[in-house]
Amino acid sequence: MARFTSDTVERVKQAADIVEIVSAHTDLRRQGQRFTGLCPFHDERTPSFSVNPAEKLYYCFGCEAGGDVIRFVQEKEGLDFAGAVEALAERYGVEIELEQEDPRAEQARKRRARLHEALERTASFYAAFLWDSPQAERARSYLTSRGLEEQVLRDFGVGFAPSAWDTVLMRGQQAGFTVEEMLGAGLVQRGRDGGNYDRFRRRIVFPIRDARGRALGFGARALDPDTKPKYVNSPEGELYRKSETLFGVDRARAAIARAGRAIVVEGYTDVLALHQAGIEEAVAVMGTAITPEQLGALSGLTDTVVLGLDADRAGRDAMLRAQRVAGKRRLRLLVLSMPAGTDPCDFLQQQPVERFAELVEAAVELPEFHVRTILDAAELGSGAGRDRALAEVAPVLGAIERSAMRDELTRLVADRLSLDPALVGQQVERAGARAAEHPVGRSAVPAEPPAVLAPHERRERALLAMCAAEPKQGAAYLDRLTPEHLSSPLAARALEWLRANLEAPMSGLPRDDEELTELITQIVMLAEREPASVEAIELSFIELELRRVERLLAGEQQKGDSTSPDVLRLQRERSELSERLRRGVAV
Repeated sequence: MARFTSDTVERVKQAADIVEIVSAHTDLRRQGQRFTGLCPFHDERTPSFSVNPAEKLYYCFGCEAGGDVIRFVQEKEGLDFAGAVEALAERYGVEIELEQEDPRAEQARKRRARLHEALERTASFYAAFLWDSPQAERARSYLTSRGLEEQVLRDFGVGFAPSAWDTVLMRGQQAGFTVEEMLGAGLVQRGRDGGNYDRFRRRIVFPIRDARGRALGFGARALDPDTKPKYVNSPEGELYRKSETLFGVDRARAAIARAGRAIVVEGYTDVLALHQAGIEEAVAVMGTAITPEQLGALSGLTDTVVLGLDADRAGRDAMLRAQRVAGKRRLRLLVLSMPAGTDPCDFLQQQPVERFAELVEAAVELPEFHVRTILDAAELGSGAGRDRALAEVAPVLGAIERSAMRDELTRLVADRLSLDPALVGQQVERAGARAAEHPVGRSAVPAEPPAVLAPHERRERALLAMCAAEPKQGAAYLDRLTPEHLSSPLAARALEWLRANLEAPMSGLPRDDEELTELITQIVMLAEREPASVEAIELSFIELELRRVERLLAGEQQKGDSTSPDVLRLQRERSELSERLRRGVAV
């Protein structure tokens, strides 16, 4: 992947308005030179989240999430570093410059850009054809019959593919694209005789875009009911990956952040109908089941996902897999119960949007939905039927961490199946153990939230923060600190970085050292809150020095000679340091 020049990254940071970006996820209030609010990364009632607009930094003093404006976009919009930089550059009009890159990587990047361009040009053509061509009259009538208005159709770029075999092929070549590029973009396909022809013909087309709004491919619905298959998607290729894609995510990202949830449905028209009704946090999967990759994308945007998907056997199995992945990601999955045979688009034609909102609010936890669905379909009149139901329900409960909900559902199963609760519990434990042996989506599971810091780690960071707050006095103390004063190699790296960059700690941080970047960010944000008098710095240093001496003393005492010169010396130093701390006087 191409690397941005350091100047590009800095210009993007300077151009980006971090207050505007963060405000899409939580309400901020000015407090002096900073803004504060409830943390968008964890539940809290008292604001502990702080934004520094000058340095373009954020930090939560509760959960310790922190970073710069690029990191915030990465975390909340599910983008990698490059994607976040490009998204911000596009939003704030910053021109991107790339470092010298490997010729093969440069060639691959340029090819992807060409494929995106071919898809965008074709999407514009399809959209214009829908509204301008008499050939698309039936398509317009069908969309109108589904209750979809022109504005939402234009917003999503819905179009119509002509019936001719080579319209897109010829237009693409006239625009300078090669047949091979159009094959790579999934716009044309090879025939049996070796020729090439348009993949989509006489179909309503829905552009499929990534989170940044770049065209990846199309979903296309047949206009004639006898045409098979009813839906055709772009082929899997260099840009489009069905399992990783969510239709409408580019338009739903901000709404998901505002609503604190995502609603996942199956159809393109369902998404359009919901957005048209003002429920703009809706997206669609590229099939009937949600994948671990799609859950991963959503986990960067919200911690609550409402599923409005098919609940047949295959769909339930897919949701069970999703439940395991969601548990690892700390995602809450709910299931929206629709009337049988009705999709959201149909429902909104027949019922007011308030009724759909009520169904969303009444959505049940995914495990409870699974359990009740299995029990309702079980043959409870025979022992064999109850055994089959237990075998089916045990993996559902085994995928849940031990909790009050799991206990409650276990009791429900035992009661409905007229079984001993202990027997049900044993089957659940075994199912959970089997699931642990074959985990789902392990590679996609994000890191756990940061552990609570030990008191000595807090003292270390407080001292480094005070040194950053008062560079003139702090420089001398940074020189006195050694790795022996600190609890980890990471803290030692932060010390070395601050020694060399005390006047501007955030400038030039290495992009490949996320741990160091996070810690320096935390230190800089703490510097705004830590009292930075010479006395406070001295006392903090004495605390770290005392801990260092105590560790050395313990090591000497383990050697067995309690009267050695080193032991006696360290005991005197410990007594002196303890007295200075007790008196609170830096002398």
